[in-house]
Amino acid sequence: MITAFGEGRGIRVVWLLEEMGLPYRFRPVDLLTGVENDPEFLAVNPAGFIPAIQDGEVIMVESIAIMEYLMARYGPTPLAPPPHDPAFPAYQQFLHLGEAGLAASIYFVFGARNLAPEAERNNWSGRQAQAVFDSRLTLVTRQLAHSPYLAGDAFTAADISVAYALKQGEKNGVTLGKAERAYMDRVCAREGFGRALETCRSTGAWWTR
Repeated sequence: MITAFGEGRGIRVVWLLEEMGLPYRFRPVDLLTGVENDPEFLAVNPAGFIPAIQDGEVIMVESIAIMEYLMARYGPTPLAPPPHDPAFPAYQQFLHLGEAGLAASIYFVFGARNLAPEAERNNWSGRQAQAVFDSRLTLVTRQLAHSPYLAGDAFTAADISVAYALKQGEKNGVTLGKAERAYMDRVCAREGFGRALETCRSTGAWWTR
């Protein structure tokens, strides 16, 4: 049985598990009270961040790496086009752009604007992170001008990756354009996403708030 730990970025993992129809157990992790009080989780990930999974003897962290593992281990799945598929290059690009270019950047924007001391909130690094997010968002906009999903005509794991990042952007003051807004409505109407929100209750409340 696969155990998925944590919410936040962990909703990507849960969403993927739901889309693939894989049995799993969800284990919440409360970062606000401090993972030092959660020895079961620290035994899985001593670095203390989420998400993580345990699949038998396999332990993995990092949401995109976990997604790639699950699709390779339990596929094939249409959520991951094979390398010979014309959709594969776009799939690979946006699967990773969702974290490396978008979610990671907006994470530092959030920290600068909300967690830094008041006098340090308008800092150079925060502005740089915002500029990185904005520039990578143009790639999403351009792709959606040509196809309903980021790898073409079919929903893939790349959409799970990017949709979470776009929601993070919205929560931090980014205004999505018409194409991105319609895209978010499209992917969030999926039954797998609805079930993921029911499982990840804290993230679900944040997402719909």
